Amino acid sequence: MDTNKLESILDRHDRDPAALLAILQDIQAEENYLPKEDIKAVAKKLNLPLSRIYSLATFFSSFSLEPRGKHICTVCMGTACHVRGASSLVDHIGRELDVQAGDTTADMQVTLETVNCVGACAMGPLLIMDGEYHGNMTVSGLDRLLKPFTKTKE
Repeated sequence: MDTNKLESILDRHDRDPAALLAILQDIQAEENYLPKEDIKAVAKKLNLPLSRIYSLATFFSSFSLEPRGKHICTVCMGTACHVRGASSLVDHIGRELDVQAGDTTADMQVTLETVNCVGACAMGPLLIMDGEYHGNMTVSGLDRLLKPFTKTKE
């Protein structure tokens, strides 16, 4: 992240170490992950030990220390979604985009994630694409969502 953007985020939170969680959320919202350089800069500018920042960044599963794709595709694997076919959705995405759960496509367009439950059991199987919930997902519905990311097969 460029220095001006980072400075702006820190200023928005009054450079208050107590706002560290919100600062990290803002960095991730901007970069889609927490770059090591940004973490080091925050530690220096807020006079905090790196271990404190990494403890927060690794405690919360919403943070990523690895680069993620431009688009985040999350499949709920909770019991209700699982029994309604969530695993087949993950398998289908894997085949179509050549990616496994927890990884990002080679072109850095899509990161495929799974979560244990998002609490929307009545909508299962549930897929979340860039924060938008798609309930009662089917393979054909998934194909429509994935179309912008798949190359035409010959």
